[in-house]
Parts: sequence; C-alpha cells; structure tokens
Amino acid sequence: MSGQVRFGGCATAILGALCGLLAWQSALAFNFEDVAQRARQLAAASFKPPESKLPSEIEKLNYDEFRDIRFKPARSLWRADRLPFEIAFFHEGLFFKQPVKINEVSVEGVHEIKFTPDLFDYGANKIDPGAMRDLGFAGFRVHYAINSPKYKDEVLVFLGASYFRALGKGQIYGLSTRGMAIDTGLGSGEEFPRFVEFWIERPVPSANELTIYALLDSRRVSGAYRFLLKPGTDTVTEVKARLFLRENVTKLGMAPLTTMYFFGENQRSGRDDYRPEVHDSDGLLMQSGTGEWIWRPLVNPKRLLVTSFGMTNP
Repeated sequence: MSGQVRFGGCATAILGALCGLLAWQSALAFNFEDVAQRARQLAAASFKPPESKLPSEIEKLNYDEFRDIRFKPARSLWRADRLPFEIAFFHEGLFFKQPVKINEVSVEGVHEIKFTPDLFDYGANKIDPGAMRDLGFAGFRVHYAINSPKYKDEVLVFLGASYFRALGKGQIYGLSTRGMAIDTGLGSGEEFPRFVEFWIERPVPSANELTIYALLDSRRVSGAYRFLLKPGTDTVTEVKARLFLRENVTKLGMAPLTTMYFFGENQRSGRDDYRPEVHDSDGLLMQSGTGEWIWRPLVNPKRLLVTSFGMTNP
C-alpha cells in the first residue's frame, strides 16, 4: 500500500512537472515557426545590406582602446532575479560594426533588450554617451555555473557574422562554429551570412537548459535557427535550422567549424614576434570510421589552399 502511495506521488509529480513545462512553453507564444516565417519573408524580398551607425568616438578606437570597453557584470540579464543563466552583452565597434537585435521571450511576451551606454565601463576612453543613442549590441554571451556553483562561467558566445562557440567544464576556447558557410575555398570569394536578430527564452529557476532562436540573413540566403544549450562537463548545443534561398549557391556548408591561425611552432611568423605561436587552434584531429586518427597541422599559406579528406562514417 505504501509503495502504491509513493508511486502515485511520483507519477503526480512527474505529470505536474510535464504539465507545468507544457504550460510554460505554450505561454511563451513564440517558437521556431515564428522565426521561420520571418526568414521566409526576408528571402522573398530584396537583400538589404546592414548599416553601421557608429559614432566617430567609437569608430576611431584602436584595438587596445576598444578592449577597454567592458560590460558591467552586475548589469547582466537575469542576475537580479537569481536565475541559473545570465546574459552579458558586447559593445559595437572595431570588427563588429553592425548592430544585432536581441529580444527576451517570457510569459509576458517578446520585448527587445535595448542598448544603453550605462551597461558598459568605457575605461580610459573619453566617450560622450549622448552620441551612442542609436547603437545596438554586437552580440552576447551566456553564463552558467559549470566549474563551480559559486561562479557562473562563460559557456556560449554569439559574436560576429554567424559565429558562435561553446565551452565545457575546464575547457578553453579553440574551434568556433558558424551557422552557415557559403562558397568557402572558392576563388570567387566567400559570402558571410550574419545573425541579425536573436530571441532568448527566459529560463525558469530550476532550468539547466537554455533556448535561443536566431534569424540569419545574407545576399543569397536567409534562415531560422533554434539553439538548445545544455551546459556541463560536455556542453552540447542542439541546432535546428531551416534555410531559404534568394539565389542559387555554388557551395553550401552546414555546421562548419572554423578557427584562427596566424602562426605556430611548425610555421614561424615572417616578422619579429616575441610570441612563440599565435592561434586558437594549431591542427585538426579527426577519427575515421575505421578507428584511424588523422592529424593535420594548420598552416598560413600565401595563396588559397584546400585540403580534402574522404571518409566513411567519420
């Protein structure tokens, strides 16, 4: 009899949790299909190149001066609510001159997270806040405690074009991923689609996953994306995408991996540099379907160089 009571209580708890989750998702009233509809509408219209409204105070900053602009952690989205995830934002400028629209999705609806200069510390830079009223964000990063319950680590970043990268427990950044690659390695040059708008679902207090939607656009392609972030020892990001073509694409790359390589131990820089190597990654390690491991050191060639590997079930 007591076993039946415990079973009934367990079943009730599970059913209640499922009903609560379904009610939460239904109440959000925003999902992947909403983003797909916007992507479809973009593809049906002529492409509009992104505009930059950077004020001269930001435009003239060099690398070190721009790095002196830092987001204030205390202003992170959801910190005051003590939710398991927090969102920090990147300032426009330097390599990231086009704004990205960022929205929060909650039971209260969808609302845009507006840029305001008081979210940032400008360091030694002399910046007029009034000159930045038309700016937006360059991107954002997600924080979640994976190494210590006392500190929320950076676990996922979206910044620049369609680039994003994630971290697991105890890791440092290496490879990045892109939403899409168009005409990579062709002599005609590469087209770089960019995420132009994001929708981030507000997590519940017990959440260990985060859902992010993104709208992608470029001259020939638009797309809708959903990212389900599952941070942990092995951080997993499940991606769903739907693409719409304005024009034919010669070479379309899905789930492309990318990295930065200037020089390494196997290829010294031609200039005098005190650093022994400068890169995010120095090689590509692959395992074939037969169990064979293949290591390909990276190089920085003077002309276009493409290396291909034929594998079955890599």
